[in-house]
Formats: sequence, C-alpha cells, structure tokens
Amino acid sequence: MNREPTLDELIGADTTGAERQRLQHVHELLLEAGPPPEVSPELEQGPNLKMTVGKRRRVVRQRALLLLAASLAVLLVFLGGYAVGNQKGSTKSATAVSLKLMGTSAVPNAQASLEVWHRHAGNWPMTLTAVGLPKLAPHRYYEVYLIRDGKISGSCGTFRATNSKRAVTVTLNSPYTLEKGDSWVVTRPGPGGAEPGTTVLRPITA
Repeated sequence: MNREPTLDELIGADTTGAERQRLQHVHELLLEAGPPPEVSPELEQGPNLKMTVGKRRRVVRQRALLLLAASLAVLLVFLGGYAVGNQKGSTKSATAVSLKLMGTSAVPNAQASLEVWHRHAGNWPMTLTAVGLPKLAPHRYYEVYLIRDGKISGSCGTFRATNSKRAVTVTLNSPYTLEKGDSWVVTRPGPGGAEPGTTVLRPITA
C-alpha cells in the first residue's frame, strides 16, 4: 500500500515557525486535491493529422461565416441606400410646374426649360436649362424672377453663361409660396447694371 510522505520527510525538521505553517497548509491542500488525472493515450501521442485537419476546418468555417456576415451587412447598406435614393428620385420626378421659355427680341435665339419641384423645407427647388444666352461682362449675371399678377414679385437666383452655343443648367430656389398662375422670366442687367434689367427669356404662351 502506497503511503503519502509526511511534511517532515519532504522538507525536514529544520523549517519552523510561520514558514513551516505555510508549507504545512500547502501540503494539506495537495493531499486533499489528490493526484492529477491520468493523461489519455491520445494526448500522450500528441496531435495527429485528424486533429490538425479538424481544427483547420473549424477555423476556415468560422472565417467563412464572418465573411458571409460582413457581405450581408454591406448588401443591406447598399439596398438601404438604393431604396432611399429611389424614394428621393420618385419625389423629384413629379414637378409642380414645368415651363418652356423662348428668347425675346433682345436674344431671339435663346430658349430654355424651367422645372419647379415640389416644396421642400419651405422652398421650391428649381432647375433651369438654357441655351443661346451670350456671355455677359464680368460681374454681370442673368437673373430669374417670379412673375405674379403680371408683375415682378421677387428674385429666385442668378447665374452666368459662358458660351451661347452650350447649354447651361443651374439649380435655383424660390422661397415664395407657389400660387396658381405664377410664372418666371430671365433678365440681364440694364445699362449701368440696373435691375431688373432687360427680359431675355419669357414663357411660351399658348
């Protein structure tokens, strides 16, 4: 029958005092815990090809799942952006007012189209595309005016043209509440830069 060695047999009788008490406590804990479990034959033989391949497959599977999750996240972001973009596009596709403008005697070859979109944040976004407008002197601008009840009601913005043979497209804004019968004209500064100046584009009337 195997017998566990005593503390005196392990450290001798020379150690006394607090040090001996500490060692005695550790010795008792070791005796209470008992011997460690035996190592299985598989662990004694060390890792084999099956264990290595199995671990590698688990790592590859985990990486594949992470890549799949990342791809799904990117796809959801893309679809969300696409849906928002389509929603914005569908809102903008419906115009509140669409006008065709023709040149006056001041610029007879000019023509333009004006799209007034539905109100956003209290304003009416506008897109003007014009061609045939000659380049003005420095610090001179074409200006778009709202016409209400046959009179100029207010400015909706200014723009420049650099070449009469090339179309110019500008984004403008009307801060005025849209009313039935509203129209717009394009002017250029009068002599000495006077405003509203000379009308160069007006709506085509039926």
